[in-house]
This record gives sequence, C-alpha cells and structure tokens, in this order.
Amino acid sequence: MDVTRTVDVLVIGAGPAGLAAAIAAREDGIGSLLVLERENAPGGILRQCIHNGFGLHRFKEELTGPEYAQRDIDRAVELGIEIRCGVTVLSVGADRTVTCVSPEGFQRLCAKAIVLAMGCRERPRGALGTPGTRPAGIYSAGTAQKFVNLMGLMPGRRCVILGSGDIGLIMARRMTLQGAKVLACVELMPYSSGLNRNIVQCLQDYNIPLYLSHTVTDIHGRERLTGVTVAKVDENRRPIPGTEIEFDCDTLLLSVGLIPENELTRGAGAEISPATSGAVVSDSLETTVPGIFACGNVLHVHDLVDHVSNESARAGHAAAAYARSGERAAEYWPVLDGDGVRGTVPQRIGKGGGSEVSLMFRPAGVFRKAACVVRCGGREIARQRAPIFTPGEMAVVRLPKETVAALDGPVTVEIERS
Repeated sequence: MDVTRTVDVLVIGAGPAGLAAAIAAREDGIGSLLVLERENAPGGILRQCIHNGFGLHRFKEELTGPEYAQRDIDRAVELGIEIRCGVTVLSVGADRTVTCVSPEGFQRLCAKAIVLAMGCRERPRGALGTPGTRPAGIYSAGTAQKFVNLMGLMPGRRCVILGSGDIGLIMARRMTLQGAKVLACVELMPYSSGLNRNIVQCLQDYNIPLYLSHTVTDIHGRERLTGVTVAKVDENRRPIPGTEIEFDCDTLLLSVGLIPENELTRGAGAEISPATSGAVVSDSLETTVPGIFACGNVLHVHDLVDHVSNESARAGHAAAAYARSGERAAEYWPVLDGDGVRGTVPQRIGKGGGSEVSLMFRPAGVFRKAACVVRCGGREIARQRAPIFTPGEMAVVRLPKETVAALDGPVTVEIERS
C-alpha cells in the first residue's frame, strides 16, 4: 500500500486532549498538521457533558462541557488546523505510519510525530460478573448521559447507580432533575472514586444515599429490569450474607471505571503500564516508541479536563520539537510508585533534562493529614502536604528544573503518614 499523505504531526482524537495538543503544535510553528476524529464532530465526550464545573483552573471561570470544548474548537479554526471527522484509525505502526478508513475510502498516512489522544471508554457490565439475566434497562452512565443530554431520551424512572465515579454521580443529579427517582448510589470500595464536590452537589444536595462497601449481587427481570439486590461486602470485597437490600427499579446505571482506549497504542508496540492501563511515557510524554506521544485519558484517567488540556499541550509541544529534530533523550531515570501511590505519570525522566516535571498519580487509598514525598537516591527532593489524599482526585507534585537537572538515580513517589 502506498502512503497517500505525509504530515509533520498527526493527532489521533479531537476531544479536549487532541485539540490541546494540535493547538500547541501549531503555535510552535508546525504547518503540516492533521487531526483525525472518529465521531462526526470535534469536542469528544464534552459534547454531552452539559453540566457546569469545567474550566475553573484553565480559564478561571465555570463553563459547561460544550462551552469548554468550543473554545478549543474556535482556536483550532482560528489557527487553520485541519480536523477530519468520521475517520476511524485502524492501526498505528512503530514507523509512524497510520492506516485509516472514512467515507472517502481507505488511506495510509505517514507522520514525523504522532500524538495519541483517543481518550477512554467505560467498563461494561460483562467485566463485572454480576449474576442475573440480560434485561433491558442496564446502561453505562455515559450511555445514559448521551441518551438524556443529546437525544432527549429517558432510560427509566426508578434508578440505582453502581459505582461512584464522577459520571455516575453527575447522572444521579441529572436523572433526578429529569424527574426520575434515584434510589441509591452503591460503591464497592469504602470510599468514593469521584470528586468530593460531586458527592456533595449530586448526591447529598438531593438526599440520594451513598452505600459504601456495598455492591449489586443480583439482577432481577427478564425482558425489563425489575429490581436489584445490594449487599454489604467485607474487607476482601465479598458479599456478607444477611446484609441484602432489595431495590425495586427499572434502571441500573454502571459507573465502575474507565479504561484507556489503548488498542492502537499496543499495536504500535508501545509499553503499557499495568497501573494506569496507558502507555509508559517519559517526561516529554513520549512513549517507548520514538516519535509517538500519548496524553489525556488514553494515557491515564484524569479527574479534571483542565489537567487533560494542560498535559496535552505539553505533548503537542514535544511532538513539534521531535518532528523538527527527531531527537529524544538517550537515557532515563525510572519513576517508581512507593507506599500509598498508584500509577505515577510520567514513568521515566530523561537524564540531564532541564525542564520542570509534573508527577501525577492517584492515591491508593484515603490518607488524612499526610504528605507526598519524592525521593532520589535516598534523599528527599520534594514534599507536598495536603489535608486529605483520595483516589478520586489526582495528586500533582512539581519538580523544578534545577531539581530535575540534579537527578542522579531512580525517583520514588510515596505518601508519608503523619
């Protein structure tokens, strides 16, 4: 197959991550730039997130999801960035060749640098192993959000939500505002996996009970869901007999985790982190495959879109630099997860680097009055205290460029209890 087009930087995905990366690359002077998007319009998941709360960090004002996305879309149009929608990417090669298909047909592209920004998907019911039949009325929270916000359809009238991820919490409020009765939000873990503000604004403000350390143990109904059984779980997450609660409902929404869309990443031969399910990247957000970068929720699932945009802009700048020079760090210091830390990104820092590095991770549990400590060669190089660390909120520790330049061994990130 012949290469039908060659570009300097190719971005896969036109959600908030892809748009931010493309804008950064264009602002760095990249003229030959192309963005490919599977959906029929840019904006990604933000198009269906009509609630506010976006942009507080980046724009210093509160926006809805579509408003946030439109700002980047407008900027991309202003910069003349080419965004091709309705394009499905089939493969990404280690040699940075991309095959894709669209209504115009099959195409093979080649790029000097590629930015992977495909986002993430919801974990389906099939991954849970919950007993019961397959009645209508069971949806992922994101699917229900699309039905309600974009299509004007109501999934049901009496609802139970399994999982306390942010989409599930937001849909508890949305379903209530649309006239449904949300009976409960059920969470397997002893803590919520969503932002604290969403617990307050979406559950507590509407008197929706949150059952921690509980799970759905049975699904009732054949043609249509008629109810679910919920039980308390022990420290090993096994249901405790005699703790069952029956809920009469016609809808079960699943908010049980997000999975980075990394099939293309794996196909390119990039190393995948078991902790994040995303690519292993350096401080420039370059994967283990030269010239292929990853950012946003395809790299690790974020809590705020503001963080997605900021991270992706760094990936865009790094891709632009690579497209011009083809240079990358020769050696790296590994970044390791210590006590209380899960999935630190980046996992590698280039030796001799002189730029500030932001280390992001999710705490492995709830820690009160603790500190995040970064060590190198046994000595402390950074410390950041917080009233509370929770898995629902990303923790960020910044290493100044002077500290990065002085690294002389592996870096370990851990949470130190008071």
